[in-house]
Amino acid sequence: MPPVAPELISPRSPRVSAARRLGKRNFRGKERLFLAEGPQAVREAAGHDGTLVELFATVEAAERYADIIGEARTAGARVHLASEDVIADISTTVTPQGLVGICRFLDTPFEEILAARPKLVAVLAHVRDPGNAGTVLRCADAAGAEAVVLTDASVDLYNPKAVRASVGSLFHLPVAVGVPVERAVAGLKDTGVRILAADGAGDDDLDDELDKGTMGGPTAWVFGNEAWGLPEETRALADAVVRVPIHGKAESLNLATAAAVCLYASARAQRAFGGCRSVTES
Repeated sequence: MPPVAPELISPRSPRVSAARRLGKRNFRGKERLFLAEGPQAVREAAGHDGTLVELFATVEAAERYADIIGEARTAGARVHLASEDVIADISTTVTPQGLVGICRFLDTPFEEILAARPKLVAVLAHVRDPGNAGTVLRCADAAGAEAVVLTDASVDLYNPKAVRASVGSLFHLPVAVGVPVERAVAGLKDTGVRILAADGAGDDDLDDELDKGTMGGPTAWVFGNEAWGLPEETRALADAVVRVPIHGKAESLNLATAAAVCLYASARAQRAFGGCRSVTES
């Protein structure tokens, strides 16, 4: 059964207006709140202690996702039944799925990430596209990375497109935001992490790095802007600048695909008994 809650009929309702404003970065920063849309994101938010504040749901969505509504209530979120017009007014997607949550910011101080001494980290430097940022975060989560760092030159983590592209991974691992790239690299190096910059023009080949067995230790991958890569001053901070080899005729890989290849290469090397081995060995 759908929850008993007031029907929010008018998009001019103060609660609806407050939710709608979170589509803009300045309001998100002021309120330290962001939108999570769709059943997957809302379910993850409800399961992340203290994150989900409010939930707007159509009657149909409340019936279809009664378990999520229950989880939201258990998490202490205020649940509102709303018309489809209201959901469409709040949502930033073309085809809303009937659930829109309001969540508290959940970024982690960079010092806490360093104190945990992570073994695999993704650093997003100069990444401006929110879809790319969210997808790299998802890749890092899937590869078992223990943290993600967004530098001060990168996109807003809580941009609705970035949140959607993360497909719930935003709620799974620590993410630090607004960290100057120099500070990010220096801090990670101080904890014994090797810094690898991913760049198509890198001097070192990923296959060679794997075969040499140099990737089994704690590693942070630095990823840059898809269009123009990493600035020279950022590449200079790294211990090595590594390219993903192109064995076919493709001109290049997009950022998220390259990030997935690099992160999984490190994950494999770190999990291999006795370190990494050549793929030609039995």
